[in-house]
Amino acid sequence: MAGIYLHIPFCKQACHYCDFHFSTSMGLKEQTVHAIVRELELRQHYLQGQPVHSIYFGGGTPSLLNQDELQLLLATTKRLFKVSDDAEITLEANPDDLTPDKLQMLRTAGINRLSIGLQSFHEPHLQLMNRAHNATESLQCVKDAQQAGFDNITVDLIYGIPAPDHSTWQQDLSTLFSLGVQHVSCYALTIEPDTALGRWSKKGKFIPAEDEFTAQQFEMLLEQMRQHGFVQYEISNFCQPGYESRHNSNYWRGVYYLGVGPSAHSFNGSSRQYNVSHNKKYVDAVQEGIVPFEKEELTLADQANDYLLTSLRTTWGCDLKRMREEHDYDLTLVHKPYLLQLSEKGLAKILDDTLYLTDKGKLLADQITLDLLK
Repeated sequence: MAGIYLHIPFCKQACHYCDFHFSTSMGLKEQTVHAIVRELELRQHYLQGQPVHSIYFGGGTPSLLNQDELQLLLATTKRLFKVSDDAEITLEANPDDLTPDKLQMLRTAGINRLSIGLQSFHEPHLQLMNRAHNATESLQCVKDAQQAGFDNITVDLIYGIPAPDHSTWQQDLSTLFSLGVQHVSCYALTIEPDTALGRWSKKGKFIPAEDEFTAQQFEMLLEQMRQHGFVQYEISNFCQPGYESRHNSNYWRGVYYLGVGPSAHSFNGSSRQYNVSHNKKYVDAVQEGIVPFEKEELTLADQANDYLLTSLRTTWGCDLKRMREEHDYDLTLVHKPYLLQLSEKGLAKILDDTLYLTDKGKLLADQITLDLLK
């Protein structure tokens, strides 16, 4: 089962933490949509006929698409690919876009899962991040979506925002659980150099939270998610049983996916492709029948490292038998002393020939993974 990702590179305004590819100018929006349609046609054989069980509209802000644009993209995808009848069709949305009328349009068009970028329910934090919505809209849009009939909703929250204590994060979590959503993605505030927060930090105008402060909020998150029945199936992703994101799971499990649109990535097991991160260059090239991408052929070592990087982040863990048989890499042989050390420190465990990180280990997941790479 494969997935398709459609990158819609437009936003009303730039969030102060975001370094994704997007434009706040809508001048090329219509042309970009038609170029994505053309790219789908040009790359209709990329997935080698595999059934598609996940379609994901990401960005940018896909909720800026109008009904005609959204229906055109969905109709084209379904015409060219073997889309399962029960496919998960997700659209990322900002709260300020989700009016009752817009929600009904999305349902009619075929969207059956919403990913809503709340980030916080605290007005000063929303202003710090330069979000286009306010705290009232954070609450109301979820309620409106539920009223419109959406029963598979995921929301994003950001923790590790500088504050005197953890009371605001605690209030955000309390508000979140009161909404009854099925899935939550929580990310630590990351200060990227080429963002407003990155530039302010370099000038001393913004002081990021200490690592310990952020780690404490992550630990609070884990505990409260457990108390409310959520499963942490990946380090940053939590769901009620049965509501794992197919789109996310495709990536972590090494399933093939096609990414279309400016800056979108694709993966077919043996290579990765990276579309150009420039709207006009993308549109001009696709209009000429050329998909402008860079291609990276993956060696066996690359494939082993990819699987290790993704699997250790998940509740399914790293299948050591798969590493041996498919990637010719025996972690228990190469890293026996290190794995023993991780176990003694309570950072990882091996059960049924599978390596898992503990809650404590997940705080150090990046470093542990780097230490284990082939």
